Amino acid sequence: MAGRIRDEDVRAVRDASPIDDVIGEYLQLRSAGGGNLKGLCPFHDEKSPSFNVTPSRGMYYCFGCGEGGDVITFITKIEGLSFNESVERLAKRARIELRYAEGGYTKRAVSSERARLLEANQAAAQYYREQLATPGARAGRELLAGRGFDQSAAEKFRIGYAPDGWDHLVRLLLSRGFTERELMTAGLASQGQRGLIDRFRHRLIWPIADVGGEIIGFGGRRLSDDKNSPKYLNTPETPLYKKSSVLYGLDLARREIVSQQKAVVVEGYTDVMACHLAGEGTAIATCGTSFGEEHIKILRRLTGDRNQFLSAKIVFTFDGDSAGQKAALRVFTEDQRFVTQTYVAVQPEGLDPCDLRMARGDAAVRDLVDSRVQLFEFVIRTQLAEHDLNTPEGQVQALRAAAPVVAGIRDDALRQGYALRLSGWLGLDEQVVRAEVRRAAPRRERTAVSGGGPGAHRPPSPGAAAVPAAPAVEVPARDRYRQREALKVALQYPGAAGALFDDLELNEFTLPAHALVWQAIAAAGGCAAARSADEFREKVMASAADDRVRGMINELLVEPLQVRRTAKTRDQVEQHYVETCMSSVRLSAVERRISLLRAQMLRAGAAGDPDAQAALFGQLQQYQQYAAQLKSRYGL
Repeated sequence: MAGRIRDEDVRAVRDASPIDDVIGEYLQLRSAGGGNLKGLCPFHDEKSPSFNVTPSRGMYYCFGCGEGGDVITFITKIEGLSFNESVERLAKRARIELRYAEGGYTKRAVSSERARLLEANQAAAQYYREQLATPGARAGRELLAGRGFDQSAAEKFRIGYAPDGWDHLVRLLLSRGFTERELMTAGLASQGQRGLIDRFRHRLIWPIADVGGEIIGFGGRRLSDDKNSPKYLNTPETPLYKKSSVLYGLDLARREIVSQQKAVVVEGYTDVMACHLAGEGTAIATCGTSFGEEHIKILRRLTGDRNQFLSAKIVFTFDGDSAGQKAALRVFTEDQRFVTQTYVAVQPEGLDPCDLRMARGDAAVRDLVDSRVQLFEFVIRTQLAEHDLNTPEGQVQALRAAAPVVAGIRDDALRQGYALRLSGWLGLDEQVVRAEVRRAAPRRERTAVSGGGPGAHRPPSPGAAAVPAAPAVEVPARDRYRQREALKVALQYPGAAGALFDDLELNEFTLPAHALVWQAIAAAGGCAAARSADEFREKVMASAADDRVRGMINELLVEPLQVRRTAKTRDQVEQHYVETCMSSVRLSAVERRISLLRAQMLRAGAAGDPDAQAALFGQLQQYQQYAAQLKSRYGL
């Protein structure tokens, strides 16, 4: 293992790594005033940005989940690295040579495991690139040329060739000092009958890099006619390579994605190449897996996705065949995790971006992306295309096929809009379509996420709208009482509770049963959307997760409020009491945050970190001031 990195070198790395530049490589930051920056937190899922960066102090802090620290802490957490590995990575970025000390003496740097794996991948990538020019790689060069890629394209994307043999790469890397264990851990070698063999053999090779450009794995395309070998082979899961969170081309597309607030998701390596060479520099692709939750999180951070009215766009391109349509339908199930607008671009003749570029040139690729249609529309029209809309029977069948899709749209305004459009596409009466959509509506069990939920975009004070839930310990009786009373008001008098209740967050209801009731209320649209108390209660009941939650809701509906009632107030609730109930829940959450900050300050002091102490003290003062305001205004 490496020795301790010298303190002066750590300070040099920290000083040479502007925190806004480093974090800006992972998510989009916008000005928050006063020299501060704000963006979507990369450590928890949220719709409203609560992740703050203070470049002048070199610190970051998320008011939603409580994560915070300096630039080294950020790299440690975002990449899952040790302290030494994070410093090494930032040092490489800043071109600083580190010195290691152990026992008071400077020693030669011994790289960490991660650094060793990266070095092995870099050496392999260089070897593969050199092999592309050899006679044995002729089939690979011909394949590239046949797809419209010349030598400059191969160099731009660092494409290489794995020779047809058992252990060419293994022998080379072992001769350079890498161990068999390192080659296996990096996914460069497999265990054969007589020892290690190359994982990639007689394949065209694409290196796969992380967002910072470090090579973390490879994708190989078979060049032989061996049907028993997969056409495409990727690096297996390794400490560096996690296919569920890897996007090919992200290192090249990152800056364009951030600046254009757009990403084009294609299906393969050559499609990424074609798009970039055609001028669509935001193209990326998944690696051996379908587009999923982790990919969504990455793109949301880069596009700054937080509001459906932003111009940010995610465009998926699929083959026009049935497989491509099925891929689009799979995306539909995940799409609603996006706040930004999501589109699909399908070439009518079934050409993918690479084929389209070969057949019709660069402009055709750009036109394909520009021809995008919204994902909801694409999915609905795909359903309609399977039926004969010229007959009444076909119209009804198409309606029954498409209604569940429309009913599954979580945004109420969008759902109503697409119901109206579906009426026009089918040529059926609007009321008939809406009735069918209502019948097809699923029981919505939308779990609110941190930073989400009704009213989350209207925090009553800076940083106070997303206070993390308390640890799993006994909830104080006072907090249980406050949360229960707030829920009773919301259920019994939703009109009076309105936005005051909706502004509260899921994580402010620390008793699990209370949190489940909050989720049911949020899934019903929140108190502010209630048209009548009876209708609202029915929606809340229908949104409850199970019978136990419904039992709790019933209990809260009939339990009297803990406030003195008179004949005049028997059928109503005083607004001051509503405000006091909601503010008391918020006060409990703020007090939990204050306790946590004090504990963090003590730890920072014990660790001899005055900068961290100062940052925590500033946060503590803000929360203390807000708590004092709540107590003074509502007599809490």
